[in-house]
Amino acid sequence: MKRVDEVLVSLRRIIRATDIHSKKLSKHSGLTAPQLLILMAIEKLGDVTIGTVAKDVNLSQATVTTILDRLEKRNLVLRVRSEVDRRRVHAKLTDEGKRVVGEAPSPLQESFVAQFDTLPEWEQTMILSSLQKLAELMQATDIDASPVLHVGDVTHHYGNTGR
Repeated sequence: MKRVDEVLVSLRRIIRATDIHSKKLSKHSGLTAPQLLILMAIEKLGDVTIGTVAKDVNLSQATVTTILDRLEKRNLVLRVRSEVDRRRVHAKLTDEGKRVVGEAPSPLQESFVAQFDTLPEWEQTMILSSLQKLAELMQATDIDASPVLHVGDVTHHYGNTGR
């Protein structure tokens, strides 16, 4: 097998693994990985502005706003004007949002991070460099992406999980 074919097979395996985990996450919690990531960021950061959430999850503020719209419709998040500065809007978890975060399976990247952290620094650097080069070769360096492993939107809706 040619080296380029081996690279493509490895990429497909990575994509497939993230897709399988995304579907499992959606089936269990009714959330996509980015939705869960944003809920977890709000839980971690507390009473927080949308801009701060966007920085924490490494997504654009527009993307986070769109995701928050969906989460708010599901009664998982509230947006509240700041009492101190009425121009600022803060995101807060509802009780239902807290429950969903507490019951959600851990994101795929948690096991990845645990294993990656055990690698020697030189190997971590080599992997990072290789992946950055791959993103460049695939003309993907400007694509909005968070540090969560996720592929596409899963169409499963929270309200249809039978809870």
